Amino acid sequence: MTHTAHGQRTAAATGTARRTGAAAGLVSGQVVHVAGGPNTPGDLDTPKPHVGRGVILLLALTCGVAVGNVYFPQAISPSVASGLHITPDSAALVVTATQFGYAAGIFLLVPLGDRLPHRRLIVALLGLTGLGLLTASAAPGLMPLVGANALVGVTTVVAPIIGPMAAGLVAENRRGVVSGTLLSGSIGGMLLSRTVGGTLGEQLGWRAPYLTAAALALILAVFLARALPATSPSSRQRYPALLAQPLSLLRSEPELRRSCFYQGTIFAGFSAAWTGVALLLTGPAYDLSTRAVGALALVNAGTMLCTPVAGRQADRRGPDAVNLVCMLGVIASAVILAAGGLGGAPGMAALVLGSLLLDVAMQSGMVANQVRNYALRPEARSRVNTAYMTCAYLGGSAGSWLGACAYGRVGWWGVCALVALLGALALARHLTALYGRRARLGEDTVMSRC
Repeated sequence: MTHTAHGQRTAAATGTARRTGAAAGLVSGQVVHVAGGPNTPGDLDTPKPHVGRGVILLLALTCGVAVGNVYFPQAISPSVASGLHITPDSAALVVTATQFGYAAGIFLLVPLGDRLPHRRLIVALLGLTGLGLLTASAAPGLMPLVGANALVGVTTVVAPIIGPMAAGLVAENRRGVVSGTLLSGSIGGMLLSRTVGGTLGEQLGWRAPYLTAAALALILAVFLARALPATSPSSRQRYPALLAQPLSLLRSEPELRRSCFYQGTIFAGFSAAWTGVALLLTGPAYDLSTRAVGALALVNAGTMLCTPVAGRQADRRGPDAVNLVCMLGVIASAVILAAGGLGGAPGMAALVLGSLLLDVAMQSGMVANQVRNYALRPEARSRVNTAYMTCAYLGGSAGSWLGACAYGRVGWWGVCALVALLGALALARHLTALYGRRARLGEDTVMSRC
């Protein structure tokens, strides 16, 4: 076959794909699937731009900085109270405003990842976040600081936007490891922001962490404006339709519901455990300060090394295999954590080992769930992620409340039993799904033989 004939057949195939919205065109030697439908732009049949490891690492750093903006206010709350001459309870409103703003941002802004070019959206959100942090650093009183933190929470949602974007920029067999790398950045930001923010706040005052975070956000905006490849929106739906889509996806996509159930239950157990750990360490069994809780959280920095491995395994073996190991890990962590109630050095060792295993299992399971989710609707990955993250945070909020109730009524043993129960619920759902899949495969095999 000559190059001319090959090009004519390629063009014909591509044209047919555009007309039907269901075929595939050969572009530069690659099979590029064309997403049809009235809400899908026609230029989705272009090849994916090459994204190097340097860009992925830059995106992971961006995820860490963005997620860190949600957590560093927790560490500087006492400094805010003394600096503004208010009560600690009032200073806690700053933390609450940031967290509520983040939840609102996931719902209101993350779906725009399917409607707007990613580079423009991410750079704009980082710029607004930087301005919000600068406003917070100059706040003269509590209420302006609360308002500025709410704005920061709403706009610092670039991590849930970067994940779906990166999944569309790399080959399918790299999505797991890339998702794991990005999640490592988010974990690092979550853990280190509290330590760095608390240190800066103690030595230089509570305004210093805000100025530092603002500088990081604005610098990253400049770098990403040059480093990110241009992407085309996958949807032309109006904004109200985008907001309604996550709920519709939950109704129509059973695999998405499965991922949401897994992460909702496991994250609930994770939140319950950490709520109980704080009460246990500051109670009579250990009689430590709240700094000990932060130090224990830093132990889990090792999770940053495990999530890329989990992503690689999800690419090779599939997300279901990784989910299974993670659920068993959650149940095993509950057994180990139970020994933490003994107190002393053996109890502390059990808390370190058990919390590390729980964190690795929860975060690695999240990587597996994201690999499954990103394969569902390529044209609606941001809306899929909105539904998934919303369910995860709802589960985490419920887990914190259940953990506090369990500790108040039964003690530490009750918290560990709750973690094991939630892990067992996820495992039961998972085994049911695997059994149903094998049964369907058996039926298909019998029908094909007939």
